[in-house]
Amino acid sequence: MQFGICFKGFVEPDRARALVRLAEAQGFDYCWFYDSHILWRESFVAMAMCMEHTTRMRFAPCVTNPDVREWSLAASLYGSLALQSKGRIDIGLGRGDSSRRVMGKKPASMDRVAAFTHAVKGMVRGDEVKYEDAEAPVRLPWATGYELPVWIAAYGPIALKCAGEHGDGLILQIADPGLCKWFTDQAVAAGKDVGRDMSKYRVQAAAPAYFGDMDECIEATKWFPAMVGNHVADIVDKYGKDSHLVPKSLTSYIEKRRGYDYSKHGQSDNPYLDFITPDVVESFCVLGTPDQHIEKIGKLRAAGVTQFNIYLDNGDEAQIIETYGDKIIPAFR
Repeated sequence: MQFGICFKGFVEPDRARALVRLAEAQGFDYCWFYDSHILWRESFVAMAMCMEHTTRMRFAPCVTNPDVREWSLAASLYGSLALQSKGRIDIGLGRGDSSRRVMGKKPASMDRVAAFTHAVKGMVRGDEVKYEDAEAPVRLPWATGYELPVWIAAYGPIALKCAGEHGDGLILQIADPGLCKWFTDQAVAAGKDVGRDMSKYRVQAAAPAYFGDMDECIEATKWFPAMVGNHVADIVDKYGKDSHLVPKSLTSYIEKRRGYDYSKHGQSDNPYLDFITPDVVESFCVLGTPDQHIEKIGKLRAAGVTQFNIYLDNGDEAQIIETYGDKIIPAFR
């Protein structure tokens, strides 16, 4: 089991540098950054900064999308960071939720996610690539042959199929073991159906972690199911709330959802939190005592999850990192 931390772009640079140094010393493997350039500062600038203050930790956006940067520019950015960090960059990729919707634009299709995956992997590798917006094939003459790992974020059937067929890993913004197993099985089956070797396929569960009594933990993290809820609402709109293609345990909790404020994306002061119940928060997050964290992460591992990525958005960031380094990570090594 690997462990990661995830930042939003409002973390002050000095604090971000200190926290990644602490996380690497405590045994964390990855640092992920939200990539939503209007809501928060540019994520790849922050990654480049933090790479210079670490030696082992890998970095990635959680998640970027195909429509926020021209594809050759994106590939040049990823390849440059791969070179600077000596191969410590992955990409988390999705349709573009807050990044697009905060501008009143629609997220990308999964077909574009798949096409972008292969185009940027090829360009970062050094291949000559002809993609849809390019008038001529593009090749980065300075590319070093780096194989860029691409994790694809998914919940719905089409996205899970895309993740299994085209991604190196799957990102699940949820820490419910039963749902994680259902999602993982769908993606792995899709990959096998097209003849892929899925034995090294990776699965990330990204969610808040918090220590304390359960009431305190729930209050600190109730913003998270609301953030997940806007993705689930898209799935319900597409498939219906009673579709056999999507688990009822995922869709039922948004029945009283009234909306979502993208200017408060992933924040505790989002005005649309009243539909969130304590049992949903406890299900979606990793909360309680260190023993309770170990128990739940063990269930996630049994469900096929290979990395737990902590959204550090609730305060007490250093304390969470240190407790994981002292008590949680050693239990899985």
